[in-house]
Amino acid sequence: MRLSRYYLPLLKETPADAQIASHRLMLRAGMIRQEGAGIYAWLPLGFRVLKKIEQIVREEQDRAGAVEMLMPTIQSAELWRESGRYDAYGKEMLRITDRADREMLFGPTNEEMITEIFRAGVRSYKDLPKMLYHIQWKFRDEIRPRFGVMRGREFLMKDTYSFDIDESAGRESYNKMFVAYLRTFARMGLKSIPMRAETGPIGGDLSHEFIVLADTGESAVYCDRQLVDMDTPKKDIDFDGDLQPVIDQFTAHYAATDEMHDEADFEKEVDAANRVSARGIEVGHIFFFGDKYSKPMKAVVAGPEGGEIPVQMGSYGVGVSRLLGAIIEAYHDDDGCKWPASVAPFHAGLVNLRAGDDACDEACARIYDELTGQGVEVLYDDTGARPGEKFARMDLIGLPYQIVIGPRGLENGEAEIKRRADGEKSTCAVDAAAAQIAASVKKELSYD
Repeated sequence: MRLSRYYLPLLKETPADAQIASHRLMLRAGMIRQEGAGIYAWLPLGFRVLKKIEQIVREEQDRAGAVEMLMPTIQSAELWRESGRYDAYGKEMLRITDRADREMLFGPTNEEMITEIFRAGVRSYKDLPKMLYHIQWKFRDEIRPRFGVMRGREFLMKDTYSFDIDESAGRESYNKMFVAYLRTFARMGLKSIPMRAETGPIGGDLSHEFIVLADTGESAVYCDRQLVDMDTPKKDIDFDGDLQPVIDQFTAHYAATDEMHDEADFEKEVDAANRVSARGIEVGHIFFFGDKYSKPMKAVVAGPEGGEIPVQMGSYGVGVSRLLGAIIEAYHDDDGCKWPASVAPFHAGLVNLRAGDDACDEACARIYDELTGQGVEVLYDDTGARPGEKFARMDLIGLPYQIVIGPRGLENGEAEIKRRADGEKSTCAVDAAAAQIAASVKKELSYD
């Protein structure tokens, strides 16, 4: 993509209400634009990252055996009355009426609707287990939206729902999502720590939050340092096999959010040298809640011995849009973002220091064609801006690699390569630049 054709409205000044790095940088880098309290338009650069995060989430859900669908954003109040949550949920739910005075709501979550869909289509235990998911925009009327996409009112969410014949099978589905979440966040370059958590208005007695440690996190968290150093499961994972050893590995050590934290247990279970007390960002939350919804809503199946059995359910959420903020909080410096290749809006930035110069234009065109031909996504700065402005812009948007072509370098047949992660600069032959970048990107994109 040529920058001269792209829409990238950068801000020179940071808005006063942007309190954390991710909010500041997303606004300054032209990724989002605020359209209301906690409501943002996703501009082209931010939207590209959003779609990449969404695709990683989708691939790992598919790998774990979940099946994608899509539910509407507007739901009937009657469904929520069936479960008993309509009056209990609180003012975060946006309640509306249509022209026929039917009570509706803008869905903050989908347990009721997916239960209604399931009960209409599944009759026998032979049709179980089932895991269904969708990726959909939601609205929660937060009393104090803040921190940009980290605590917005409108947000993109992935919800998975599992349906099983008994508690044992339900916990197997829970384990699949547990491991899928570890893999999902690791592919984005994030170290997520599963922590015991409260179930809140979702319900149930088994729940984990997946937390990324960050100074700007909203939650106080406590864990054993061994969890921070633990490797995430990769290609040897068989989602149809026994996942309990992996679960045991990640739950054997102390890890709890503030609501579940017990200082006495923390000191008893964890050596002083390994105690981590920090702030964290929640990027995922999983629940097993049994028949909390299936029983009152009569989501039942015919059991193996006859009779109707309420299915055992779980729900599993990932804040897709929130993840952009979490990744920036984990990867940035004073100059801008530092995107991991797997979620970067473009893999490389190609900087032409003298657009209009025949030699520079020809070299850039050749590198651009070679990279795109190998599947590397390139943002080509072909504008007439000054070099300093071009460098600052590339650092701000944080693409993993920068390739700089200028007259002086071309005299020696060289291109300059900059790696954004650590700022390391090197030179290579102009004719070798594309191959070098392509190999580096391919290596970074490899997870299994």
